[in-house]
Amino acid sequence: MEPSNPIVPQTGAGKRMCIVGASGKLGRYMVRHALDRGYEVVGVCREKSVPKLADYADRITVIGGDTNDRAVIARAVEGCDAVLSVLVPWGVHDYSSGTARAVIDYAKPDARLVFSCGWHITRDGRDTYSWKIKAAVAFARFMRITRLLDLDDQYRAADLIFNSGTRWTLVRGSDLEEGPSEGLPVWTRHVGDPLLESNMTRRIDFALFMVEAVTDDSLVQEAPAIVGCRTPSALAHAEKAI
Repeated sequence: MEPSNPIVPQTGAGKRMCIVGASGKLGRYMVRHALDRGYEVVGVCREKSVPKLADYADRITVIGGDTNDRAVIARAVEGCDAVLSVLVPWGVHDYSSGTARAVIDYAKPDARLVFSCGWHITRDGRDTYSWKIKAAVAFARFMRITRLLDLDDQYRAADLIFNSGTRWTLVRGSDLEEGPSEGLPVWTRHVGDPLLESNMTRRIDFALFMVEAVTDDSLVQEAPAIVGCRTPSALAHAEKAI
């Protein structure tokens, strides 16, 4: 287990955060960042994935169950000041939209709700997608015939979030890679912006953006598209801004 970083501001002290999808790669990074900031953490994951959180077993509360199970979510988000949710398009049983709906229905009215998805989600239709992204989306939709993926369910989840009237943020991520943190990713409102051209973010930093969004009121009811702050396109954008 990695110790908390004493130089990280304790912005979460006295606050309770629920992380839905805590056992995944992104989720475990979010758990780490949340603990470093002093949050009391409740993690939700499928029963079979609970052992993946063994390193944090004595520091967080783990609730096993499907993340679209309304009873599971109701129990997990009770009393939480923030809920972070990884929206995954597994199966054909409304996993993403069921998760989003349950979080919206059961979280405290003033809770910060931060969700994750990919660039393919659009809020206003003004995003511009490359042929590679369009091809990936088309393939993912084709995969529904295998009953393993249902990308359209993420679109339904996004619509629920956008129309909820809650204090939501939907973080739209680029391709992801492993590696040490490079810092907080940069963001823009629309895919196609030159800032995003590098299309790469460290997974640990995607998680950092999710946790930091909780205390950033400028991101309330925004759908930021993010990219790593040290990528060539981000550095070029920063140089032009000088």
